Amino acid sequence: MTITASNILLGVNVDHCATVRQARFREHALDHGNEVEPDPVAFALLCEQAGADGITMHLREDRRHVQDADIRRAHAQIRTRLNFEMGCSDEIVALALELKPHSVCLVPESREEVTTEGGLDIVGQKSRVGDVVSAMTEAGIITSLFIDPDRAHIEASAELKAPWIELHTGAYANAYYGDRRAAELEILCQGAELAHRLGLVVNAGHGINYTNISEVLEIPHLHELNIGHTIVSRALFVGVEQAVREMKAFLK
Repeated sequence: MTITASNILLGVNVDHCATVRQARFREHALDHGNEVEPDPVAFALLCEQAGADGITMHLREDRRHVQDADIRRAHAQIRTRLNFEMGCSDEIVALALELKPHSVCLVPESREEVTTEGGLDIVGQKSRVGDVVSAMTEAGIITSLFIDPDRAHIEASAELKAPWIELHTGAYANAYYGDRRAAELEILCQGAELAHRLGLVVNAGHGINYTNISEVLEIPHLHELNIGHTIVSRALFVGVEQAVREMKAFLK
């Protein structure tokens, strides 16, 4: 099937709803209920009601935003698909294999970064990433690899038999108001073409917003866009459901 802008899926990343909660309640015994707010799972359910095709949550090793209970509650309550963003640590891999979400997206982790910056080094960590991909595949979980639109990493992803990749659109987003905007978009387009030829499903995410989305849709063969920060930000002004509907409208 050829993916066009009329059927690109919208995955909403709710991590930064949890970031707001943790700013006040990091040391609290509860992760939701009573005075503890906002609840990222409740946010996710509103996103679904507004037309989100899936929910993405990233459980980091340092638990800076999403907590284990958030993942468990989302897995039990959402009605679309849970995309579990995760590093390759043994602890988080074990949780994914226990819960069996619809999909996992393997991402790099740095304790210093506020949000994921840069793609996973598939070439440098091929053995470990391959082991995780194999374990997820055996468990019936779709694996996506969050990578820069680089030929070596795209080819390595295909070699590891990961069915999906998520192209890191951060370099393009950061260059949107600079001289490299067109060049970065072309790199993404070429990466998507190569991935498609190699039989990979092409997703994309990071830094996509209500302004640059129009150009992002020029990337060929897109299956799903995972978008979070801009939707959480927009929701502060117009509400969760309206923010999701506005983004979803671009994909129609």
